[in-house]
Amino acid sequence: MPTLRSDVRRTVTGGHHRGLCAVLFSALFASTLLMACSTDTETAAAGPTIRGPLDYPEAERTDHVDVYFGEQVADPYRWFEDLDSAQTASWVEAQNELARPLLEALPAHEAIQRRLTEIWDYGRYTQPFKESGRYFYFYNTGLQNQSVLFLTDDVAEEGRVVLDPNSFSEDGTVSLAGLSVSPDGRKIAYARSDGGSDWDYWTVRDLDSGEDLAETIADTKFTGASWTRDSAGFYYSRYPKGEDGQADDQLAVKLYYHRLGTPQSEDRLVYEIPEHPKRNPYGYVTEDGRFLVLSIQEGYLTNAVYYQRLDRPDAPVVKLLDEWDARYSFLGNVGDRFFFQTNLEAPKERVIAIDLERPQEKVEVLPEAEETLEGASMVGGHLVAQYLRDAQSVVSVFTPDGAPVRQVELPGIGSVGGFGGKWDDPETFYTFTGFIDPASIYRYDVKTGESELFRRSEVAFDSTPYTTEQIFYESKDGTRVPMFLVHRNDLERDGSNPTLLYGYGGFNVSLSPSFSLSRAAWLEMGGVLAVANLRGGGEYGKEWHLAGTKDRKQNVFDDFIAAAEWLIANRYTSSEKLAVQGGSNGGLLVGAVITQRPELFAAALPAVGVLDMLRYHTASANARNWSTDYGLSEVEEEYRAQRAYSPVHNVREGICLPPTLVTTADHDDRVVPWHSFKFGAEMQYRQSCHNPILVRVETRAGHGAGTPTWMQIENLADQYAFLADQLGMEVDFGAPES
Repeated sequence: MPTLRSDVRRTVTGGHHRGLCAVLFSALFASTLLMACSTDTETAAAGPTIRGPLDYPEAERTDHVDVYFGEQVADPYRWFEDLDSAQTASWVEAQNELARPLLEALPAHEAIQRRLTEIWDYGRYTQPFKESGRYFYFYNTGLQNQSVLFLTDDVAEEGRVVLDPNSFSEDGTVSLAGLSVSPDGRKIAYARSDGGSDWDYWTVRDLDSGEDLAETIADTKFTGASWTRDSAGFYYSRYPKGEDGQADDQLAVKLYYHRLGTPQSEDRLVYEIPEHPKRNPYGYVTEDGRFLVLSIQEGYLTNAVYYQRLDRPDAPVVKLLDEWDARYSFLGNVGDRFFFQTNLEAPKERVIAIDLERPQEKVEVLPEAEETLEGASMVGGHLVAQYLRDAQSVVSVFTPDGAPVRQVELPGIGSVGGFGGKWDDPETFYTFTGFIDPASIYRYDVKTGESELFRRSEVAFDSTPYTTEQIFYESKDGTRVPMFLVHRNDLERDGSNPTLLYGYGGFNVSLSPSFSLSRAAWLEMGGVLAVANLRGGGEYGKEWHLAGTKDRKQNVFDDFIAAAEWLIANRYTSSEKLAVQGGSNGGLLVGAVITQRPELFAAALPAVGVLDMLRYHTASANARNWSTDYGLSEVEEEYRAQRAYSPVHNVREGICLPPTLVTTADHDDRVVPWHSFKFGAEMQYRQSCHNPILVRVETRAGHGAGTPTWMQIENLADQYAFLADQLGMEVDFGAPES
């Protein structure tokens, strides 16, 4: 799920912050290397091995009933919502004691886990970003649980380690959750997350001495740290403490300024909105240091933007954009001219500029195009715009007044990320990737338009046997929907191919081509990968997104079901060979389609899903903000729509669900695990056939971000072994490496 955080660009990252949905997607789509075959092969015979009826752990069914608009709705597992209770803990332990031995004993499990371990073991870099002439980048040697931050004064030279998150904990479950480099390049503010929690705490490190300063900033979620130009302190947002003395995310977020060398208790309150306690302010200091820009968030469809002059003592906060009529993402400023990416009167988005001397005038800089504007940045005296054309990247460069300069020549069809940097620095970096193309990092000269290869992932994956194609199919209502297919060049369309269908369909998130360690392993296993670009996503702009929200959410499920039907009708696969996968909002997607069309699928992998749609918003203030996509059960027409598809409430008597492995994590405070507990228990209770329903609960993990490598590999090995077993796949990776 996405988080409610500032849309303000944080220059330290060199690009847009993607929702956690994107972190989870990349974790599930992690990459691979292909070993040479030999006569000494390691083969797992076809299954299925796991069949019911299984002796499922008993989950007490109570007579709890809620009333919605005159309708009684049973919630027999309400007690799961007490995640700390002994009853919940006992059930979770019993589910793991059932699921894990079954999964680990599967014929293909050992080979898949070994292969995934081999796959992960290669060096990989992130794009460099720059502060005060110093370059920063992350590097992972391969099987490190967390990537390590390096610093160098010469980007052509290897840097020195300045922050190693692997030192945070022995098992890798304490991870880096945020990072901001001071403008002088001498200090970093960094956040740590314990066990995958969204709650984090910040520390400051002096990069020259390598020592951490004394202060700690606590009680934060979803915030960055934005430094003042003198590097003396930074702005951040935090939650107040409740009556129990603990930070409470049901209370209103407040924006503070922290000066180095002072305790957090002395931090200066900069801005709060007590009259609107659900509106959260997040701050960003402009590159020139003259302004603090405040992005005010409430939900995901609209926001407001305020500012405060920092070059004038005691300057007030000015409400620049307060109509709540669109989404505005601050890109940067040139003097008193502010640039924004927005969907105001532009469903596919555009760039506007506002002169603070004439704040009522919104001057169009880049008009809405035929393609969807996915992101824009201000670097090297130019605007760089990243567009999506049928979910594939196109990048164009413009002058500050919107005159076209050139289109960036990309290496092929795929996805691009990056182009961050400073307004006065012509150097920037970007990453290019595709489904069968590992990530390559390029240095780009904005002035000349030349791209130079900076780093290429040296993954021993031979992509030549595989191909990517894009097809379009019709959904139930006739809507044209794109889908990517990745498979062997010599694929026979005879209906016998094991196929993994993935989707998300929500929160304006676009699924564009990207390389993945685990998906490459799936291809090696002989599988077909299908990624559907469903309504609810951002592939075609605002209207495409809204078409999959609230009372139109069923469109998303119809699109996914139509994708499955197309794959079967065109003989890529059959219902006996088709598996479906999704995480977070995609977990909801999987839960909905298997309860609506259980006969269509041979296996299902719903991960960390939102599955109780009537009560999702009670878990946290952040969850309530998802109502812009889901609606609220307190509103009758929205309740009616939710009740019709909510997975927990649509596991009907006598249903025969496909074999399902439900995965979640006990520290997930983004999508709390009781969603998966309720769904898993209800499926096990109602299941009328021998198809297995397993629930696997990771401990010391959260929604996906920061999950250590060893834990990712174990989780994926369980999931892929389950698919191999249920789809009857013969897994042959060749001889193990000696």
